[in-house]
Amino acid sequence: MFFCAISGEPPQEPVVSKVSGNVYERRLIVKYINENGTDPITGGKLEESDLVAVKASPKSAPPRPPTHASIPALLHALQNEWDAMVLGTHTLEQKYHATRQELSYALYAQDAAQRVIARLLRERNTAREALSNIQATTGLGPSTANGSEDVEMVPEDSAESGLPATVIAQIDETHQALSSARKKRKPPQGYVTPAEVKTFTATHTIPSLHSASPAGITSLAVSRLNPSQFLTGGNDKIVQLYDRSTDKVLASLKGHTKKVNHVAFREKEGDSTILISAGADKIAKAWSHDSSSGEYIPKATIRTHAGEITGLAVHPTNSLFALSSSDKTYSLHDISTFSQVFRSVPSDEAFTSLAIHPDGTLIAVGTPTSTIQIFDVRTGAIAASLTPPDASPFTVNTLNFSENGYHLLAPDSLSSVAIWDLRKPKITHSIALGGDFKVNKVQYDLSAQLLGVAGSQGARIYAHKTWEELLQLDQGGEVADFAFGDQGKEIWGATGREVRIWGLPSA
Repeated sequence: MFFCAISGEPPQEPVVSKVSGNVYERRLIVKYINENGTDPITGGKLEESDLVAVKASPKSAPPRPPTHASIPALLHALQNEWDAMVLGTHTLEQKYHATRQELSYALYAQDAAQRVIARLLRERNTAREALSNIQATTGLGPSTANGSEDVEMVPEDSAESGLPATVIAQIDETHQALSSARKKRKPPQGYVTPAEVKTFTATHTIPSLHSASPAGITSLAVSRLNPSQFLTGGNDKIVQLYDRSTDKVLASLKGHTKKVNHVAFREKEGDSTILISAGADKIAKAWSHDSSSGEYIPKATIRTHAGEITGLAVHPTNSLFALSSSDKTYSLHDISTFSQVFRSVPSDEAFTSLAIHPDGTLIAVGTPTSTIQIFDVRTGAIAASLTPPDASPFTVNTLNFSENGYHLLAPDSLSSVAIWDLRKPKITHSIALGGDFKVNKVQYDLSAQLLGVAGSQGARIYAHKTWEELLQLDQGGEVADFAFGDQGKEIWGATGREVRIWGLPSA
């Protein structure tokens, strides 16, 4: 190892003097030459060009500085490194704290904005309600110039006087066209047979529909024009349109303030689809498909009843729909304007369910006293009153006409359902379901070959006329609602937050 002749330390950049042969630190000897021009050891004349650099091996480590040659020096160096690290950490903590404060301020600002928006929405709804009341008082109807606006309808006392002549003519025309072909109605080619129904198995499940709290699907409807789409209403006050083929929610429609009791499609070839719902909040709502945006936009909020809406059905003319209510009345509404065209005279008891005859001239409503009242749609007069013999009082919460128009399916006790023959009228058969079975829904299929019952102990499918039990679905679990699918080859059931589909086993 070399040592500098001036400093006596190992040189970082060693050079050798040609004059004296001594080794120097280049930095020190160059400074000495510039000041004196001589060799510091011999005193002879020396220039910078007389210095020769000493080249060490590139792999050799540089000499350790003398400040690191002792333990105290090493401890001092480590202390300096620790201090630098602590200062860096402190700086990062300050920056982190500042970022958290900025985020807290942003969240606070967002929460304040949402509160302002909620307050403005409440003020808007209050203003709309006040305007609606003023319009009802002055006799002015709400404007429907903008088809995308949510229109609130109010009761029209003039509608109780009877249906308009144009509506009656439309109902008569539909009745004549459908009743003339009633006796010729046969299952379409390729329609499912009772024997095939016996082989049905679970084929698909759509889980996690609607919110988890409060959970539960309350109503179900399957599209006839697009059999892969279905509509559900829930305890969470939301109406959902779902496409099974893509497993996606197409629309999540809000507006009800209480659970949704019923949902329905209004579908007509060449016309936009309308979704209708009715709820425990005493209102019905309608949404229409907008071809430009591809979304469903609100069309109307119907407020014609003072009690919970207990029934909803679209009339065979596709231009009317009916509502029943616990306020002891039912009403008919025009689908194009959503205005009320008829409201029945208040009955002696509340209405708990509703169904429309497939030919369009009769409407049946259930009551909480076991009685079924059947009205003539055109006049509002009672056509028949059906009461099961020797039955303890119970609520008729569901009923359904057969597609051929001859029969009416409805509960005749707390744990059985009856098939009423409307031509006599009397019960032609009663099906006992068991003491623990609470009926939620009864339904005929479109061929009138099959009928189904859904309730607290699952769902059961029977053959019409033979009354043979063909299938039991979801035994032990409650099925809130169900529907027959396209060609009767599927059965859709709503249980909890799921929609389950049963059909023919795959080949």
